[in-house]
Amino acid sequence: MSDILSQDEIDSLLAALSSGELDANDMKESSEKQIKNYDFARPAKFSKEHLRTLEIIFEHYGRLLSTNLPVYLRKTTQVEVMNSEAVTYSEFTNALANPVLLGVVDLSPLKGSIIIQLESNLGYVIVDRLLGGYGNPLDKTRDFSEIELTIIERILVVCVTLLREPWQNVIDLVPRLDRIETNSQYAQIISPGEMIAIVTLNIKVGDVEGLMNICLPYSTLEEVMDKLNTKYWYSNMQDKDERNYGDAIEALISKAPIPVKAVLGTSQLSISDFANLQLGDIIRLDRLVEDELDIYVGNIKKFTALPGASGDKYAVRITSIIREEQ
Repeated sequence: MSDILSQDEIDSLLAALSSGELDANDMKESSEKQIKNYDFARPAKFSKEHLRTLEIIFEHYGRLLSTNLPVYLRKTTQVEVMNSEAVTYSEFTNALANPVLLGVVDLSPLKGSIIIQLESNLGYVIVDRLLGGYGNPLDKTRDFSEIELTIIERILVVCVTLLREPWQNVIDLVPRLDRIETNSQYAQIISPGEMIAIVTLNIKVGDVEGLMNICLPYSTLEEVMDKLNTKYWYSNMQDKDERNYGDAIEALISKAPIPVKAVLGTSQLSISDFANLQLGDIIRLDRLVEDELDIYVGNIKKFTALPGASGDKYAVRITSIIREEQ
């Protein structure tokens, strides 16, 4: 009923048309549906929501790199997400220069691989730092030697291992560095026309800056695309925190070795008496036989107990727990 005009509205509309305030042709054009062109050669498989979620994931990844890489490079490292975009794989490879560092990463249990592309100047810095240098890039780029690639591989393995934690809210990954390529022609993991998402990170090692591009093919992420939205990501993160945070703390604490000791009593001896102690001598303590013993956890008195035996071993039986307020 709301689409039906009243008589007053009809009269006002006719008056506006007769006076020229409204044009019938303009009204007809505005009522037509707007058609949006669709490029079948570049299907929009990654939405803005998908790209935003990937940025959030790799912001977490960047923080992990910032805290872990300085351990190996012995140099302050800053990592930040620059941008994300969806392009075809051919556009990504055509923009690469040679030599280039391409780490092909297997993302089990997902089907397929991703590529971590590191700018060559960062590769030279990594080699220089790990061999004891100041971390200066080369003035003129050249091909990497086998020894240099082996050194860079150690750092890329660390970078790949760190991928697991940021993705835990989406899927439990077991990432593994498959190989390193210095020519993009040998890293054809998908067809050239396949759509990919590229997340670009800016890495600053000391005073040297370079880019790391993470190439994520749609075919690899297709299984978890419905989970790549911020609503699912945050809700899953909150559920995991509420369910597993206390369990994780308890599991870590349970593995911590803490000494527990039972104190039978104390006594004061002179140095000469202590030096002349013989087998069979008796040391008088400040505690009676029927008194309870103090049980220390670390250096904190936590329990009282009575002495006894369990089989052929000495033991104590806890009689009370000492609270902090006591």
